[in-house]
Amino acid sequence: MSTTMHAPLDATAVPRTAQAPRMTAWAAYLLVGAGALIMLAPFYFMFVFATHSRTEIFSLPPPMWFGDDFLANVDILTKRLPFWRNLGLSLYVGLCNTGLTLLFCSMGGYAFAMYEFRFKKALFALVMGTMLLPSFMNMIPSFMIMDLLGWIDQPRALYIPGAASAFGIFLMRQFISSAVPRELVEAARMDGCGELGIYARIVLPLLKPALGTLGLITFISSWNNFIGPLVVMRSPDMYTLPLALRSLQSPVDTEWGALMAGSAIATLPLIVLFVLCSRQLISGLTVGAVK
Repeated sequence: MSTTMHAPLDATAVPRTAQAPRMTAWAAYLLVGAGALIMLAPFYFMFVFATHSRTEIFSLPPPMWFGDDFLANVDILTKRLPFWRNLGLSLYVGLCNTGLTLLFCSMGGYAFAMYEFRFKKALFALVMGTMLLPSFMNMIPSFMIMDLLGWIDQPRALYIPGAASAFGIFLMRQFISSAVPRELVEAARMDGCGELGIYARIVLPLLKPALGTLGLITFISSWNNFIGPLVVMRSPDMYTLPLALRSLQSPVDTEWGALMAGSAIATLPLIVLFVLCSRQLISGLTVGAVK
């Protein structure tokens, strides 16, 4: 009888078939990490330059760490601009725009999702068709309408025209179609609840994920809006932050430290908002995608 001797198996050895997915995962992590560093670099240097003077910013090599001139830059900023008024105006316009958009878009999405009426498909196609128009095509008509209404240099010209956005109506309509059972609405009608009561007591509480997502997107878009204030705002006291910071630049004498300080202060609310609401944003955009 012959015996065959086998070499002992190494328990720590990893098969090549298992090594390939692991190497692929590490390569993906490295690629994503490199992309994240490239995307975060402008923000890092913005905060660094906000703490240095103009001379230090243009020195070679440029500063790579934080300095001691942040308060001096803020002082220059507030002397050249009504900065805190511009900041408050941006906050006011953003909150008004967000609140009106959530109200009108949720009502429009609810109507398109739950009601049957004549020309419903044609009207919804018309609303979606407005998303195909480039924004710059609306500049001259918007200015003419605002001038006719007497809203030039008025904050209401920045948040009332865009209160019912096509994207918001589409998002609400899709969410309501998938998340609000039609039987629940019919049962409420049979119990004698009015249409406004159904909307306020039944539909709105179920729309919290979509409302949070749309509210975050709308506020960020309003906060960063530059073209709208450029068209309708005339006096520096009525500038929002993007337009105010742009007016600080000049071909010969730009205080880049003050400009970076203003940009950093303007960016901080968005960073805090995104950190607090990023999970809400992702869940609202992906709800209904996986059953």
